[in-house]
Amino acid sequence: MTTTIAHRICPVCEACCGLDVHVESGKVIAIRGQESDGFSKGYLCPKGVALKDLHDDPDRLRTPLIKRDGQFVEASWEEAFAEIERRLLPLRQEFGNDAVAVSAGNPSSHKLGLMLYAGRLLKSLGSHNIFSASTLDQMPKQLSSGLMFGSWLSIPVPDIERCDFLLMLGANPMASNGSLWTVPDFRGKAKAMHARGGKLVVIDPRRTETAEIADRHLPIRPGGDAHFLLGMLHTLFAENLVRLGRLVEHVAGLEELRAAVQPFSADAVAARCGMPAETIRELTRALAKAERAAVYGRMGTSTQTFGTLASWLIDVLNALTGHLDEPGGAMFPKAASFSANTEGPPGSGRGIVTGRHRSRVSGAPEVFGELPTGCMAEEIETPGPGQVKALITIASNPVLSAPNGARLAKALDQLHFMLSLDIYLNETTRHADVILPGLSSLQESHYDIALQQFQYRNYVRYSSPVLPAPAGHLRDWQVMVKLIGLFQGKGAAAADPQQIDDTMLMAELERSFGEKAGAVMAELSKHSGPDRRVDLALRNGPYGDGFGRNPGGLTLDKVKAAPGGIDLGELQPRVPEMLRTPSGKIELAPPLLMADLPRALAALNEPAADMVIVGRRHVRSNNSWMHNLPLLAKGPFRCTAMVHPADAQRLGLVDGAMARIAGRAGNTIEAQVEVSDTIMQGVVSLPHGWGHNLPGAQLGLASERPGSNLNAVLDENLRDPVSGNAVLGGVAVEVTAV
Repeated sequence: MTTTIAHRICPVCEACCGLDVHVESGKVIAIRGQESDGFSKGYLCPKGVALKDLHDDPDRLRTPLIKRDGQFVEASWEEAFAEIERRLLPLRQEFGNDAVAVSAGNPSSHKLGLMLYAGRLLKSLGSHNIFSASTLDQMPKQLSSGLMFGSWLSIPVPDIERCDFLLMLGANPMASNGSLWTVPDFRGKAKAMHARGGKLVVIDPRRTETAEIADRHLPIRPGGDAHFLLGMLHTLFAENLVRLGRLVEHVAGLEELRAAVQPFSADAVAARCGMPAETIRELTRALAKAERAAVYGRMGTSTQTFGTLASWLIDVLNALTGHLDEPGGAMFPKAASFSANTEGPPGSGRGIVTGRHRSRVSGAPEVFGELPTGCMAEEIETPGPGQVKALITIASNPVLSAPNGARLAKALDQLHFMLSLDIYLNETTRHADVILPGLSSLQESHYDIALQQFQYRNYVRYSSPVLPAPAGHLRDWQVMVKLIGLFQGKGAAAADPQQIDDTMLMAELERSFGEKAGAVMAELSKHSGPDRRVDLALRNGPYGDGFGRNPGGLTLDKVKAAPGGIDLGELQPRVPEMLRTPSGKIELAPPLLMADLPRALAALNEPAADMVIVGRRHVRSNNSWMHNLPLLAKGPFRCTAMVHPADAQRLGLVDGAMARIAGRAGNTIEAQVEVSDTIMQGVVSLPHGWGHNLPGAQLGLASERPGSNLNAVLDENLRDPVSGNAVLGGVAVEVTAV
């Protein structure tokens, strides 16, 4: 029996590892790391291997479902689109565009068809009620980067292969493989850094898997990251350690910043962040002294009440110590395509704008076109003009992944219509009236759109489908285009996706290329759907052939011909060309962020809560959607409430027994206790994305060990006011023995 090996980019997490998928008689028999992939170099984590389980999962949906008399029944694609047209369009026509909301989840960022057509779908819908997982994990970083550098995804990442001192806050790349930092095999890269004499310092309330391999681990009071960073910044100024280097001509707001941080000395912030003042000063000196260093922060720094301040201050520290945009420091990747900081005239731009509209009930400002996910339930529940009557979810499970999912679940039952694009009947899609299933990732082509912008090294790759799609099954892009046709009044049931896409693309080309649009369209005609748009973006990108202007430049065909990818080189300094701020400067003191400093000052004297809760990551888990796969589910139970031995003794908690955890609104969960000295006192840690025991979901394996939902005890109204991001860590809870 012949075995073939197909090369594939892993579409599960941000590491984007290369895979060798072994196929025999149309079935996947094994998945290994792709040694010939020059980006991941054979590295692979269990999630990549589990793609086989995901493809074979009997619970994965393979045909559209329509709810009839409260029960889901299988339907044809024609029947499903007819039902959408019959029920959704009248609601939009009667109540307006804002009556239809959209919620997009993290898996959509790993699906080429969803990524490329989601924005076009939202534009055709015209609703202000757009929600996504970004306000549950990363909006603070996007906002601070946009304000400082002029575009939402201009996020500097550690140049780890040349870095000698890496200070890490609230991040655990040993488990996550990077977050807003595409860095496969972090362990190997950290080991190489140690071999050349480099140091890794981890700041985290838990001695994480990353902290275990670090040279130093320092616990911090959850929610105190911004104050810790302010103390470091104050020390830089007080001890005359500011070294802007060549950036001195490219920054604005230095003196305003100096004045604003005066109240935040290391002594003043020490109690708030639970760290001795001298330790803060010592770390500041080490960072300033290091020749090649970077500060990196992730989930823990974003999902807290001062998330945007912490995200901003990380990059300010990198800039003021001379480590921003320098080899071995925090650098800006140069993606081959789809990157705003490579488009248009270099060195300046329009910058970003927020608050173009506000949520109807809470008045939360729009950020990056989105409203906080925490506002979704109230927008459905509250009567009046603009009330959400219908919802479209795209690979999204906010009933588990958003705070107070119980309230949201009740709200979803009040909708007049709900459509879900998803591969599972899960805790959220069980509320839908129609579910349209996506294909297995192994049946779709893949190209990283957003994640190229966070790569530790400039690289470009493409994956063709490994397996054929079942006859008649629509691809992601075709589903999206048919929905676009629906909102354009073309009638989704009979609409031809190819024709609609041709019309849309031609209109876009005419705006960009004018009279040359026809010739460009002809050049692209060998491809269709997402591939055609990838080819366009590559050829127009910084390494592209420019449709003949740069012979030998990138095209999709050229990338396809390199199954191990094309190395575009190590990260290079990019300031000022990558800046898109109106001033053409790095804005060190954006007014929106400076205005939030008084809130941080007022918090200096807040007493510490008796117990606060934080989440945690595990290499065998990925938010709420991979707990149904045998390879990842096996082994010890991981959804445990981790507490310090001293807290366990004080609260009467016993390892392996159950504890009751109550939030400030009275919501409670019960979780199995794990007593561990890896967590600091006063903190309980519970993984994110569990709670698979809700009726109506069809996740057989996950329901056997459902775990407890961290978000069930959190308050959906508790948000970072600047970005609207949910506060998922550092929240006061009461923990008692059951």
